[in-house]
Amino acid sequence: MISSATIQLHAPDGLKANRNGEYKETQYSFKKVFGINTSQIELFEDIAKPLVEDLIHCKNGLLFTYGVTGSGKTFTMTGSPGEGGLLPRSLDMLFNSIGPFQAKRFVFKPDDKNGLEIQSQVDALLERQKRDSQQSVPKTPSSRQKADPEFADMISSEEACKSESVDDDCCYSVFVSYIEIYNNYIYDLLEEAPYDPIRPKPPQSKILREDQNHNMYVAGCTEVEVKSTEEAFEVFWKGQKKRRIANTQLNRESSRSHSVFTVKLAQAPLDADGDHILQDKNQVNVSQLCLVDLAGSERTSRTRAEGSRLREAGNINQSLMTLRTCIEVLRENQMCGTNKMVPYRDSKVTHLFKNYFDGEGKVRMIVCVNPKADDYEETMLVMRFAEMTQEVEVARPVDRPICGLAAGRRYRNQAFKDELSRRLEERGGPSNGDDPALMNQLIESLPALPGSELVDPADDQTLPRLIEVLERRHRVRQMMAEQFNKTATSLKSMLQQFDSQHNAKDTFLHEQQSKLNEKDKLILNQRSEIERLEKKSKTLEYKIDILQKTTDMYEQDKRSLQQELETREQRLQRELSERRRMEQRMQGVVTDTRLKWEKECERRVNAKQLEMQNKLWVKDEKLKQLKAIVTESSSNSSGPEKPERPSRERDRNAAQKRSASPSPHPTAPPVHPRHRRSQSAGGEKWVDHKPASNLDLDTVLQPIIPNAIKVSTPNEKALSKCHKYVLRHQELASDGELETKLIKGNVFKTRGGGQAVQFTDIETLKQECPTGPSRKRRSGSAEGAAQMDDIENRVPVSSTSYQKRRKP
Repeated sequence: MISSATIQLHAPDGLKANRNGEYKETQYSFKKVFGINTSQIELFEDIAKPLVEDLIHCKNGLLFTYGVTGSGKTFTMTGSPGEGGLLPRSLDMLFNSIGPFQAKRFVFKPDDKNGLEIQSQVDALLERQKRDSQQSVPKTPSSRQKADPEFADMISSEEACKSESVDDDCCYSVFVSYIEIYNNYIYDLLEEAPYDPIRPKPPQSKILREDQNHNMYVAGCTEVEVKSTEEAFEVFWKGQKKRRIANTQLNRESSRSHSVFTVKLAQAPLDADGDHILQDKNQVNVSQLCLVDLAGSERTSRTRAEGSRLREAGNINQSLMTLRTCIEVLRENQMCGTNKMVPYRDSKVTHLFKNYFDGEGKVRMIVCVNPKADDYEETMLVMRFAEMTQEVEVARPVDRPICGLAAGRRYRNQAFKDELSRRLEERGGPSNGDDPALMNQLIESLPALPGSELVDPADDQTLPRLIEVLERRHRVRQMMAEQFNKTATSLKSMLQQFDSQHNAKDTFLHEQQSKLNEKDKLILNQRSEIERLEKKSKTLEYKIDILQKTTDMYEQDKRSLQQELETREQRLQRELSERRRMEQRMQGVVTDTRLKWEKECERRVNAKQLEMQNKLWVKDEKLKQLKAIVTESSSNSSGPEKPERPSRERDRNAAQKRSASPSPHPTAPPVHPRHRRSQSAGGEKWVDHKPASNLDLDTVLQPIIPNAIKVSTPNEKALSKCHKYVLRHQELASDGELETKLIKGNVFKTRGGGQAVQFTDIETLKQECPTGPSRKRRSGSAEGAAQMDDIENRVPVSSTSYQKRRKP
């Protein structure tokens, strides 16, 4: 407990920490926080006494206790011997205030529609006589009877209190009722049900109804008229014995239902004379104070409830959840300006007190907290909900005036009777005809009667003397009557004058009271605004602290990151300088190596040139020798006639004959070299892609591809049926001849469902025109003159793909 309006909860040891690894301390603010040493009288003075004051002034009130099971809600409401709770103290204050002004029993009678009727004095007397004659019905004890010792010492005489602002021109009567809400059903705890030992019947549940003023009430509920505190508390104790309680793991006497003790106060004004109650039902004002003891919320995992206990716990938690939901919707409608429907009908508790939440009375809640470590989480939920309920404000109805009669009628009538008695006492007359002493004093003040005994029939003095005395007494009586009338007239005029002065003062006081009420409302509004601003200021301070901590954390992170950045920049500068030095060193090495290789290349080039020059000189020498031999042979063979030079065709034939001659040495049978078989001659299925722009050469040697699908444009359908792919590509060679390339590849499926081609081989087919010039070949060449060139060039593997188009 930090202050009188703030409480702080500390997490117990062993509780799971939050995300930051720290235990979070939470604070909650309320109107008033009471410590563990607070007495019942202090709690009553701050909480329940204003509600009893409002009850006497025709205003409704609702007081309920809320908290976790075993937190002391029932003790706060009921109390113990010597330390009475809120309920007995409220009843005691009520009867101490209206005790002298109570009406006789059965003057007010419930009409079973949440209203009251006024009976005449005769009807009320008949009702009382009928009640007294029924011996089978036990009488409730009156205030003169000895009180039950079980609650006789709950409130001491020093702690008794009363209200000083009671309207003495009204008559009052108190009715009490006691119900419980068990498993979302309403039961009357004061109902007198006949007991059947053979077949006992369970109690019948009651239903909720709405009266003509749109107020909710329990139909068929027993309402008992009480005249004293002891009588009212005995009725409460009678219903308390019927209330459902049970033993659980957390509480030995755990309430299994919500109990509602209703105190209904009926008041009606007196007539103009101040003697009897005004016989007008519309002038009867009924106000009520509901004292609610809510069952505690509990977790079944901790209570280990089973069977009926488990069902009771579920209904209790559900009704409390509905109460929270209703309060949250009211708060949202108030703060956001929305008009959402409040789910009152989801629970009997909220449905019964719907009018209070709509502004038909003052609502106060006492939150009971048990500082037990096991109840920490449930207590946090209770505190959060209780703090939220303070933000809900409802409109209060305007009080209607009681009647238009002048105030002070009861006291004026009593003062008139007292003054009349005093005047009669001063004059020696009887102030009350029923009092024998006053009657004797009035008779003694008259002239004494003479002896009236007649002894002689001829006595003529006794009767005249008696007649004279009686005449004198008659004159005295007439004088007294005249004096009484004059005094009554003067007293009446004085009373009228006092009445007018009193009315003027009452009017002035009423005006001042209205001004004072306006000032009080203004002060209350300002106080509420101050409290709201203080709460907002605390919230902002808390947010500022959090933001400050976050800023410090970010600043620390920033400094660490800056230090790391500087360290990395220094490291980078060192690496750059090292890299520059390495580059300079490598440039020197490269320069040296380049110069070295340039010298080496120059030396090798010179050596090669020298070698080639030597070879050329040798060849030149050989050519010169060959030329000399040819010249010498030609000169030797030349005769007188010049021989005819043979044609090239003859030389070609001779060459062919020489090449066809057998070798003088025996040779092995000729072995044909195995040529590489074309990959297109296999058993796979091929896609033969021949573009439409290719030309037909009509040559003998053409590539033959069996099991081939010939297409001019590749498509996905043809590729899906084959394993191999070949593309016929034609281009013009450097010698002007047409060259054909066969580009081959493998077909495989892709993950997307399409087909892809991976190229693996290229075959080049070249042809020569037979009419073109033939090349000169050296004698040392290993190739035949008529062999067709077949050059195969290998290329790096490449791939292309054809993807399917998926249907949308």
